[in-house]
Amino acid sequence: MADDAATPDLEGRGSTADDSERESADAPEKSTQAALAKHPIPVERLALVAGLAAVVVLAGLVGWLGFRAYEGHTAEAKHNLFVQTARQCAVNLSTIDYEHADADVQRILDSATGTFYDNFSHRSKVYADNVKHARSKMVGTVAEAGLDSQAGDEGRVLVTVNVKTSNPGMVEEQLQAWRMRITVQKMGDEAKVSNVAFVS
Repeated sequence: MADDAATPDLEGRGSTADDSERESADAPEKSTQAALAKHPIPVERLALVAGLAAVVVLAGLVGWLGFRAYEGHTAEAKHNLFVQTARQCAVNLSTIDYEHADADVQRILDSATGTFYDNFSHRSKVYADNVKHARSKMVGTVAEAGLDSQAGDEGRVLVTVNVKTSNPGMVEEQLQAWRMRITVQKMGDEAKVSNVAFVS
């Protein structure tokens, strides 16, 4: 009987030891759950993080699209500058009046650079004198102009000009079509003509 009485005690003690071991093993898990229960990650914070990520992605996309648009605008502006400069040069070369030949020649020189400037400046006086002597008038009108090629700050433009020529010895005006390949050099915000070649 004494043994019987002691048995429940031993069993009771054994049971208490097992329970304490189980509790100590479960303690970290329970403490983590308790911490999460005390400090849950708010839905607002998750939404904020997701929103910030979306804003960063959108900002990158808008920046890239903006850069591409800027590149496109710059290329188009350069294209237009080349064509407009070549058109004006063609008009300057094909429009000259003996009454103000010197001013017309100077206008051509003002828009020239490089090889074209060197060549034309050497011949400009003779050219103006011939126009004055012949008492001739030429008026050029651009019929077509288009960019032929482009490399960096240089563009080649094909221009077709209809030129009316008259002088006192002519019964009627002569009409000719000139075709030119004009090389344009971009220099800062402006552009000048560096070469002119007549093509058939």
